[in-house]
Amino acid sequence: MKKQMGLSRSLWKKIILAQLSISLAFGIYGCDSEKMTVEKKQKVENESTEIQQESEGEKMRMTTTEMEKIFESVLPEKAYKEIGNHNPVMTQRFGADPYAMVYDGRVYLYMTCDEPMLDENGEILENDYSNIYKINVISSADLVNWTDHGSVYAASKNGAATWGNNSWAPAAACKEIDGKMRFFLYFANSGNGIAVLTSDSPTGPFTDPLGEALISRATPTCAEVTWLFDPAVLMDDDGSAYIYFGGGIPSEDKAANPGTARVAKLSDNMISLDGDPVIIENVSYLFEDSGINKINGIYYYSYCSNFNVPNEKEDEIGFSSGEIITMSSDNPMGPFTLCGPILKNPQYYFGRGGNNHHCMFEFEGQWYMAYHTRILEEAMGINKGYRSTNIDKVTFDEEGNIEMIQGTLTGVEQFGALNPYQKVEAVTMGVMGGIETTQYGEKSIECGSGDMIVTGIHTGSWIGVYGVDFGTRHVEEFSVAARGKGTGYIKICMDSLDGEVLGYAEIDPDDAMEFTEITTQIDRKIAGKHDIYFIFSGKGFELESWYFN
Repeated sequence: MKKQMGLSRSLWKKIILAQLSISLAFGIYGCDSEKMTVEKKQKVENESTEIQQESEGEKMRMTTTEMEKIFESVLPEKAYKEIGNHNPVMTQRFGADPYAMVYDGRVYLYMTCDEPMLDENGEILENDYSNIYKINVISSADLVNWTDHGSVYAASKNGAATWGNNSWAPAAACKEIDGKMRFFLYFANSGNGIAVLTSDSPTGPFTDPLGEALISRATPTCAEVTWLFDPAVLMDDDGSAYIYFGGGIPSEDKAANPGTARVAKLSDNMISLDGDPVIIENVSYLFEDSGINKINGIYYYSYCSNFNVPNEKEDEIGFSSGEIITMSSDNPMGPFTLCGPILKNPQYYFGRGGNNHHCMFEFEGQWYMAYHTRILEEAMGINKGYRSTNIDKVTFDEEGNIEMIQGTLTGVEQFGALNPYQKVEAVTMGVMGGIETTQYGEKSIECGSGDMIVTGIHTGSWIGVYGVDFGTRHVEEFSVAARGKGTGYIKICMDSLDGEVLGYAEIDPDDAMEFTEITTQIDRKIAGKHDIYFIFSGKGFELESWYFN
């Protein structure tokens, strides 16, 4: 469904053609009604009346001056990160333990859904991780504008793995099997085993192919693993796959060498093991958080050090408590040799510490580090251990060694640009204030992930997208798909929240359940890259997508 806001070129053309039709009809038949057939005359009069009503309806819509007056009193809500900062990558939900999968030109991030725990008065409690049974999914083609794909219902009675209580620390992989691309999502059932889910799409719906854990305490060599969790998956160049997991300290006297890291080869189907897991030997001061990457032919196993590293030992071993440490090998199953630290504890960079969880990934020839911090909860005025995901660049020295990564609020530079002439999902954003997102469509609502829409819109809420490349075209229209019983307005600004106004859209959906495409006139030339901000007034409506013509 589509309707125009303002007198569009197409409508002017219809008016002119209608007038010509009337003139032509009367020119041919004259004023003698007997010469003009009843049918022809009635058809022309009906078309003229319909277009005149359409024109009058559009003229009744608000003028630019009236729109300007509405937005004079609209104060944009405060964002949970400064405009221009790309960390954390998502602020509409918490997202911890990030894991990246690159597929079809996009980076998909899978994160533990730190669901806020509330007491009987609605006050937020300390995060004890027991309330986690969902996995957040977002994706990006440019690393700064992220599309929200919802939260996979992974565990519990309403999740895919109904036998599991929790879904911690996901890992994802994809592989072509029998001519079809399949996606695999691994996660920990608290600290007691590893589950696997499968899907035909990176965003789901995901299903449980086993009905039980892929790795449990009944798996050989795993009964003695203190924390049977935190999976990471390596897809090797020859098509083989390996899974890394484990952590924890069996006893205080084993803190220096817990012996709880494991690696196993995955079968070709990716949902069973090809042999028993083996111990990764001599993982110094292991705490948790398996990581694995192949860089320039070398296998790098990485992990978070525990909090038992003695101060007097730091110079000797080369790292401190709660840091991300690397080991290297020429074989995916080891043995691995200690390399050194690459990421300090988040407290070092941001003032709030805790466990340190990471994932390195390569995208378009550049390596990056995804890791979690507590900067989002700090911006929200919370201090309860809820985590959010950052991304920063990975660099190498002249000898090819990974250099110490710097945690920043700025984050990474945009890769490429956002195309405004293709339909953009409204849940794609680089920064926002005061909006929410929710599942859209039967499958997404049932499974938690998939199609999403922008909800919670109210006066002062807004969305910003970075690096929108208009090229050198003449932009004529802006279209947005909306639904709902409420009405409102969108102010479209360029480069800042109070920047140059490109236009206004009046949101008055025709249907409360189905999305109506509403088009408004822009009619101006815009050159090059610009950040675009959509500021809202009103409430009761939801957005599905937008694009410029």
